[in-house]
Amino acid sequence: MEQPGISKPEPDLRVRIGSIQLKNPVMVASGTFGFGEEYSRFYDLEELGAIVVKGLTLRPREGNPPPRIAETPAGMLNSIGLQNPGVEAFIERELPRLRGHRVPVIANISGDTFDDYFEIAERLDGVPGVAGLEVNVSCPNVAKGGLAFGLDPDSVYKVTRGIRRRVRTTVIVKLSPNAQDIVAIARAAERGGADAVSLINTLTGMVIDVERGRPALANISGGLSGPCVRPVAVRMTWQVARGVGIPVIGMGGIVTGRDALEFIMAGASAVAVGTGSFVRPRAALEVVEGIRSYMVEKGYASVEALRGLAWRS
Repeated sequence: MEQPGISKPEPDLRVRIGSIQLKNPVMVASGTFGFGEEYSRFYDLEELGAIVVKGLTLRPREGNPPPRIAETPAGMLNSIGLQNPGVEAFIERELPRLRGHRVPVIANISGDTFDDYFEIAERLDGVPGVAGLEVNVSCPNVAKGGLAFGLDPDSVYKVTRGIRRRVRTTVIVKLSPNAQDIVAIARAAERGGADAVSLINTLTGMVIDVERGRPALANISGGLSGPCVRPVAVRMTWQVARGVGIPVIGMGGIVTGRDALEFIMAGASAVAVGTGSFVRPRAALEVVEGIRSYMVEKGYASVEALRGLAWRS
């Protein structure tokens, strides 16, 4: 029985991903947090483990035509199309403001060719305020007729290896759940020199507007996210975490601390909150508090003590 007046020790929430030290294991997912400005009105961004900014390309992109968002049961579809101001505008306009917050900033990068990835990685390497790169391999490889890089282990290896040879910063490869064998893809990233992998990116989905008799999205299909994908994401996190020796960042439908704990117990070292932030702007902080409260209640001293717990059951 706990003695009155004696509080339980505060758990250690710190985790390390490559060279990045996170004060807690909760990031915000790329594409759901912009560059942080809007959310900074709701809370201090320094309370997060890390910020993964909106996906960046070498040059500005306008994205896909609207409509490009559709709600689904327990989730949403998006076909934003990587709308972003380009890497130079990010460095000049967005990064100086983000540097004012004491929180690691991870730049998510995309490309249509291998050289696109290599060039943008080189441009961001060593830039003050950029703690690491998250490589989005769900992009279409124009040299292979539009087949996504992330569906082919050889392409993932080549992208990862090429970036690793060009940069000193932490490299995280974001995996597509649409791959036939996601463990093989994760191992290709590991062989290429990735410091970590993150998963899952969105699943491909489609909604029909029955009143108009046409697809709800102008781009026809889009990326499915939200709580509806969480069981798929947990299963893939479990498989990948058991199949590689580098840290795994789990994501997909995380809204509460207990959601995040599923991923950690499946083997993830850290997690990312995405669509949940659209529903509740403070969702990421609620997840941090949920993890902390659980650890205090159950007597876990560190996040590492929870990682992979389900393997041992």
